[in-house]
Amino acid sequence: MDTIAEAVYYRGGLRGWSGLPTARSAWIGWFAMDCNRYALGIRRLSALFAVILTLASAASAEWNEKVLYSFQSVPDGATPVGAVVFDKQGNLYGTTRDGGSSSCPSVQQCGTVYQLAPPAKAGDPWKETVLYIFKGNTSKDGASPYGGLVIDAAGNLYGTTGYGGTGNCVVLGILMGCGTVFELSPPKQKGGPWTETVLYSFPTPKQGFVPWGDLVFDGAGNLYGATIYGGGYGTNCGDAYYKYCGAVFELSPPKIKGGKWTEKTLHGFRGVAVGVQFGDGANPNGGLVLDGTGAIFGTTSIGGYNCPQFQGVGCGTAFELKPPAKTGGVWTEKVLHRFTDGNDGASPNGGLIFDAEGSLYGVAGAGGTQDSGVVFRFTQTGGRWIESLLHSFQGTKDESDPQGLVFDSLGNLYCSSGSIVRLKRPKQKMGSWVLTVLYEFQGPPDGRTPLELTMRTGDALYGTTVYGGAGQSCQGGCGTVFEVFP
Repeated sequence: MDTIAEAVYYRGGLRGWSGLPTARSAWIGWFAMDCNRYALGIRRLSALFAVILTLASAASAEWNEKVLYSFQSVPDGATPVGAVVFDKQGNLYGTTRDGGSSSCPSVQQCGTVYQLAPPAKAGDPWKETVLYIFKGNTSKDGASPYGGLVIDAAGNLYGTTGYGGTGNCVVLGILMGCGTVFELSPPKQKGGPWTETVLYSFPTPKQGFVPWGDLVFDGAGNLYGATIYGGGYGTNCGDAYYKYCGAVFELSPPKIKGGKWTEKTLHGFRGVAVGVQFGDGANPNGGLVLDGTGAIFGTTSIGGYNCPQFQGVGCGTAFELKPPAKTGGVWTEKVLHRFTDGNDGASPNGGLIFDAEGSLYGVAGAGGTQDSGVVFRFTQTGGRWIESLLHSFQGTKDESDPQGLVFDSLGNLYCSSGSIVRLKRPKQKMGSWVLTVLYEFQGPPDGRTPLELTMRTGDALYGTTVYGGAGQSCQGGCGTVFEVFP
């Protein structure tokens, strides 16, 4: 790290803050933070610190937790991001925003892609291997991932980096690159090096700037994702140092082997204009989901309704992008819901997920009865999507700022909120969802600040924490990979 105390910018706003950065690259990261969400971050942190001071409980006995790996920083990874994925052999893969190398001209360090191999014998440790260290735009490579990975049937990994590539994006006078989409292919012979290929470098802010969140495949092999800035539209996007309000993009594979992937910007968000009450979303979160017709659903962390609590930039939206009737036509955006920072929540975190009946579920990092975030559901009725709240976080034992929503086989919901929690589906359709805290993180050598979750067979949950662990190279720990199980 090149800071004494670093400000960390994650989806939905300010996740953690402990002082001012000192080096030039850290100042870039500091200014890159969403200044209009600073007050929200401080409110969340104040509430969290109050909880820490008043709660001295041991970890919940509901479920068990095991730290599978603690990151150590350069040349290892640090600050894991996004969801983890598994291959057919049970190996786990993910990305880190920091670590690897500190030579990138980027907001953070270069970042890595890592593999965790399960132990051959029960009780032995998982084995970590750094598969790739990003090199940054000076090497025409990506830098600083801000999302996790997706995996195809052949075991190839796909993801994005927030910076780097060959694009012309500049922050505070320094050429950073606009971000990339990459593929990491396994070796032909066991033990050989993995091969990284930059599938697409965003060339200018008009196409997209700072890819954010996880990618998703459709049935034809096209990749879909979001950039938190760029897209060619909007000026009131929550940050004066980044251009435009974000975009959703499609990346199509080449028709001929060895050809180039083709990018298309499906929608550029416009945000809420100054002095206007309603508008489009801004800063899409990634983590998109597709329905059977090819329509794309997601959320934006700001924009929508010009609520005073977010200093005029908006409380966020849920949106749908409908594919064109004819090939090559224009995708059509529909705002499904504008959050108001009232009881319906505000600043949604991450994407949406479908249940078996076609309802959409998501989380918001703020709003609700205690301004600590909510879990919500959208149900389609008469062509309209109607929101209902499943839970308002209280900023106490269940903590706040939920994210990483997943279903189990019974339709129960799980997410991280500082702790790992479960919302049990009611037996009756109009019944209440009951929240249970399954595990409370304790901080080093345990993890702290969990992110997205991945569920595997047997109801075990896997994920990462931003901080904590046994790593000594980072203030507060370099982050962990964990398993939580019954």
